Amino acid sequence: MNLADVRSAFIPRKSKKRLGRGWGSGHGKTSTRGNKGQQARSGGGPGPGFEGGQMPLYRRLPKRGFNNHRFRVVYAIVNVGQLEGAFGEGATVDAAAIRDAHLINAKGDAPIKILGGGDLSKKLHVTVDRFSESAKRKIEASGGSITALNPPPPPKPRKAPPAKAPKEQAQPAAEAPAAAAPKAPKPPKNPKGKAPDAPEA
Repeated sequence: MNLADVRSAFIPRKSKKRLGRGWGSGHGKTSTRGNKGQQARSGGGPGPGFEGGQMPLYRRLPKRGFNNHRFRVVYAIVNVGQLEGAFGEGATVDAAAIRDAHLINAKGDAPIKILGGGDLSKKLHVTVDRFSESAKRKIEASGGSITALNPPPPPKPRKAPPAKAPKEQAQPAAEAPAAAAPKAPKPPKNPKGKAPDAPEA
């Protein structure tokens, strides 16, 4: 068998659509886009969520509550395992050194947070915005030191619930007062239309 006898397997390949070549291309004068309008333009067509002009679903649904999305802080993440391979023993690691080592985007200005992924055996003095708890343990266990430029705020102490007042003991019932003398019966009322009886002489 010679090299000239080797043939590649047949793979059907559709030829690329040739735009703007007139009727000879087989796609008509307007390259199957029709005449003018939104669909004929480059990048044209309705965007995602378009429902033909009616009020789209994302506008019909109610929006309630507070959302912290626009105020969030996005950190550039670096693991201690990356510091192990990028810096030598006793090095001082700060934001500029991390960017020079190309561990994060050199042009970005996002705050940096060190996470505990990987192993660290070198003594490093790290100064960045924040650290995770596992990263703190690994850096300090290897003999290094950490300096957080923007540490998280301490948790607010919870207010203790108010102490309940002790229940009062039931007092003995007071002695019942002496029975009062019975009242004299009232004289009967005169029936309507009758004169009162005259007193006897």
